[in-house]
Amino acid sequence: MAVNITSAYSGEVLEQLLVKAATGNELVAGGHIRVEPNVHNKFYIPRLKAGSMLQKRVEQPTTANVKGDFTIDEKLLEPKEFMAYTEFNPRSFEKLWRPWQPTGPLVFSELPPQAQNMMLAEMAKVVDFELGDHFVNGEFGVGANQLFDGILTKIVADADTDVLTVATPVAITAANIIEKLKAARLLIPKAVRKQKNLKIFMSIEDADLYDDALTAMAHKGTDYTQTNPERFKGIQIIPIAAWPKDVIVIANTSTQLDTNFWAGVAYSNDQDVIKIDKVTNAGELYFFKMLLKADTNYAFGDEIVLYDARV
Repeated sequence: MAVNITSAYSGEVLEQLLVKAATGNELVAGGHIRVEPNVHNKFYIPRLKAGSMLQKRVEQPTTANVKGDFTIDEKLLEPKEFMAYTEFNPRSFEKLWRPWQPTGPLVFSELPPQAQNMMLAEMAKVVDFELGDHFVNGEFGVGANQLFDGILTKIVADADTDVLTVATPVAITAANIIEKLKAARLLIPKAVRKQKNLKIFMSIEDADLYDDALTAMAHKGTDYTQTNPERFKGIQIIPIAAWPKDVIVIANTSTQLDTNFWAGVAYSNDQDVIKIDKVTNAGELYFFKMLLKADTNYAFGDEIVLYDARV
């Protein structure tokens, strides 16, 4: 059964079940990616670049004096379909807390609305947590968990062709993290370096190493009872739970149109739309079903810096 009950408590005091807290989709919740809703098939991220145009003055310019051009292309968001589905028997709750016990004759036993809402909320929270990992590390394929490509997957795939990549990366330690951040910062294009939404993405483990490195610096870091500001040379550091260790990405990201991180979903509230009903009219089982569509991509690879020391 999908409802796994391990409690032996049969009292009547508790009014609700405790639910486990889970880390959500940090890219979305933190405002680090633009989510484009209602993308049922494809969405093209438009890109416009202008070439160099300044030249010496010509008194009577003609077509022969034309300099500079406009390059217009796009990056594709093509959401892939997937779902969350589970089944349960309301009678599983007969021996638990009284407010949660199914009501009505046994043939028509149903889980009370309060219990349904709690289970639905927990399901949505778990889905949000799993989406957080897929938005970063997801891969699209035939495997059961290969739902769609995450933003880091897209960036790494273009490391040799489009994205600015730090050469000869090694595993990050407290002794070398400042040096590695300096190397990554040097690759940031000058036109991008002062953008207000420029951010450094790294794992929580590497963020802790950076904090340790600052604390160990005499007369510069904070003491051991405090944490240091999550910034490097004025650029905000964003630790992400789903982010793999030894990987650093620097990019301009937000929820606005000038962001470099994009996501497309079929509906903006897909992860909150859940259907609950009986599996069959003759049976006792009920099901929860949630349908989703999602994809991610970046806009400009030549404005993203990647440090990837994974083996």
